[in-house]
Amino acid sequence: MDIQTIQQQGIGVFDSGIGGLTVANAIHSRLPNESIYYFGDTDRIPYGTKPVSTILQYCLEISQFLLEQGAKIIVVACNTATAAALPQLRATWPGTPFIGMEPAVKPAVKASRTGKIGVLATRTTFQSTRYHSLLRRFAQSYQCFEDPCIGLVELVEAGRWSDPETEALLRSIIQPMLSKGVDTLVLGCTHYPFVESLIRTIAGPDIEIINPAPAIARRVEQVLTEYHWHCPSKNSGGQKYWVSGNKDTMEMALEGLSLPPSNIYRFQAQ
Repeated sequence: MDIQTIQQQGIGVFDSGIGGLTVANAIHSRLPNESIYYFGDTDRIPYGTKPVSTILQYCLEISQFLLEQGAKIIVVACNTATAAALPQLRATWPGTPFIGMEPAVKPAVKASRTGKIGVLATRTTFQSTRYHSLLRRFAQSYQCFEDPCIGLVELVEAGRWSDPETEALLRSIIQPMLSKGVDTLVLGCTHYPFVESLIRTIAGPDIEIINPAPAIARRVEQVLTEYHWHCPSKNSGGQKYWVSGNKDTMEMALEGLSLPPSNIYRFQAQ
């Protein structure tokens, strides 16, 4: 395939649900000429409670689908999926750049004044080799307080971003961390930026909140530059969105972000 054809292809982004739209939004803001092909596996969410082997199979299936749609690069916009599948995805398609997520421990260490960091993620992320490697490399002299935020992904998927139940859950997670001197919070799941304003309200103005989506967008830009794959014309392939489940929350999320409007297609996962 010639380079001009590749340049016109889109950036594939996938997640267990709508959370990866926060990453797609950051990519679109930084690279408005690029088309985005997004897949939200809303029928099989959450990933964080499933076996690693199951998550890997989902990721292989979705990546194959996005490549068939013409994705030139794929962003695994899910910390859980990245931890479970990124090495295998890269080995399966060595000619395709895959960019994964990881809890932003390194920038949190740089931002923290107290040496105490709160990490909000999923159980699968906390159990992953990738996460423990980050702690060993960057946070050995820091205290990291972790919470798997059980139930939060489901509340976000339901569009309950400012509900009393969501606020109560977040308070039960964040306030114990604050009482221990945490001054920096890491959003270690792409769903959590949907409730970032609520987190800020609970945490207060002096707490640093780390959202990794802008850093992922910068990495996408770097890879496109390295490969000379930047699209020269704005949105030549258009924006495309697929879900394996209900479309309603995806439509609501798109309305709340600055992503271009587009049709949402239903895809029945195998």
